[in-house]
Amino acid sequence: SQCFIDAVKDVTGLRIDSDWSKYQHVTDAGIFSEIMKLNAISETAGIQAEVKKSFLTKLKASLEFNPVSEVKGAASFLALLESMNNVVVSLATGGWRESALLKLESAGIDFSSIPLASSNDHYSRTEIMKLAASKVSSSKNYPCTYFGDGVWDKEACILLGFSFVLVGSKFTHNPSIVNFQPAESALACAGL
Repeated sequence: SQCFIDAVKDVTGLRIDSDWSKYQHVTDAGIFSEIMKLNAISETAGIQAEVKKSFLTKLKASLEFNPVSEVKGAASFLALLESMNNVVVSLATGGWRESALLKLESAGIDFSSIPLASSNDHYSRTEIMKLAASKVSSSKNYPCTYFGDGVWDKEACILLGFSFVLVGSKFTHNPSIVNFQPAESALACAGL
């Protein structure tokens, strides 16, 4: 979060509110767009590219000193899901693709065979999630379970008719898991 805030300030001079819940679209592209509109700045691809470049530079430097830790059991849970014949897996993130890849790599999570949709694809979380689902299934009636940690994840799942499993304890929701260990608990939350 601090890298994003600092990048926006460095490029635009704007101080932004870090309470992401105040933004309509809690994605990197959505927050950036809303900031530009709120400050009557004409949003251009050039400004966004400068902010993204600054953000990625700051994020890389931060990760060198403070690597991201996986949510306990996440890597093995993804591998387990991928091994199952009755499950398809995709990733949806509100972050820009490049920052998501940096964080996944830092956490040591192998995502090379998993399709990913990001804020590069759309500013709306629901659209990102629909795109992630469409990358693994053409069926609109395919049941989807989304594991996330933000209230915006839950709200998007409600809009899309996806099942939602809260990971962590940022708010109260049922079903929820603290982490992905034991894998059986996470599987049970997904109805598997």
